[in-house]
Amino acid sequence: MTTDAWAPAPGYLNASTLGLPPRRAAEALHAAVDDWQGGRACAVGYGAEVEAARELYAGLAHVPTGWVSVGSQASVMVAEVAAALPDGALVLGVQGEFTSVTGPFEAQAHRGVRIDVVPLDDLAAAVRARRPAVVAFSLAQSADGRLADADAVAEAARRVGALTVCDTTQALGWLDVDATRWDVTVCSAYKWLCAPRGSAFLTVRPEAVDRLAGHNRGWYAGADVWASVYGLGFPAASDARRFDVSPAWLAWVGARRSLEVLTGLGAEHRRRHGSDLADGLRERLGLPPQDRPVLTLPDPDGAVLAALQGAGCSAVARAGRVRLAFHLWNDAADVDRVVDALAAHRGRPLARA
Repeated sequence: MTTDAWAPAPGYLNASTLGLPPRRAAEALHAAVDDWQGGRACAVGYGAEVEAARELYAGLAHVPTGWVSVGSQASVMVAEVAAALPDGALVLGVQGEFTSVTGPFEAQAHRGVRIDVVPLDDLAAAVRARRPAVVAFSLAQSADGRLADADAVAEAARRVGALTVCDTTQALGWLDVDATRWDVTVCSAYKWLCAPRGSAFLTVRPEAVDRLAGHNRGWYAGADVWASVYGLGFPAASDARRFDVSPAWLAWVGARRSLEVLTGLGAEHRRRHGSDLADGLRERLGLPPQDRPVLTLPDPDGAVLAALQGAGCSAVARAGRVRLAFHLWNDAADVDRVVDALAAHRGRPLARA
């Protein structure tokens, strides 16, 4: 069973905030800490973990390994695009977007760079009408899991010559994502990819490499990493590795194992497991299916969240609603927990599976 790869976590419905590590990842991290404490840790060995994770991520995202850069945070990676924009450039984004996507562009306001936002469903049409330099959006929205019409946005951007920046953080890990569709993608791995916080990925199409700033360049961005640790003038890597940020080593020990587990489960299983559980819950609540693992319920006063937490369910409040996210460690018992908690809150029974 899928859930056997994870330690039991009954009622944990919060993958959109923080993914849980598979057993294999947790065990590797414990061993890595022991090695560190015992003086057995090795920088070169950590580097091998990073490169293994890079290759695994490339497979999950359907891109060549040379398109993948490693770092720690999505916002730092988006900032590589924002810093490279010409003065006065227009960026088009989405209303209510996660701040890591929009904040780096707002930080360039002193140069006249501006970011305008539109409703998610209007994004492709707005690209055609406004002709921005960049269109930046999340494939799946953080607040409610809604999916962008990514193909329409990409086609509109191609027609007007806009650079596409897609944040796949809330999608990759449950949704099979082909990152070749966009010029740049960013992904924080600590949510649906179940990796430690401090591991993140950037993908860049080769023709877009020179359109990014590279302003975080350090020794890890060198063409030869270990020949780039001292002095001036070292050559940067020719591919997306030139945007690498020196990795938080222990995070990558866990990231590699988490990506190994996810890769081994297969794309269709990753998509169906959480989505089927979420749609099963929707059915029992009298709601239509949505074929995604995230659902939200109205909760303006926080009472629904309190009822769920009181019943042992881990969820969060977002934008006046409760957000529930089913991932690979969840099972039908978690659906029952939610149904029972909501029935008690409403004072009437709900349908059982």
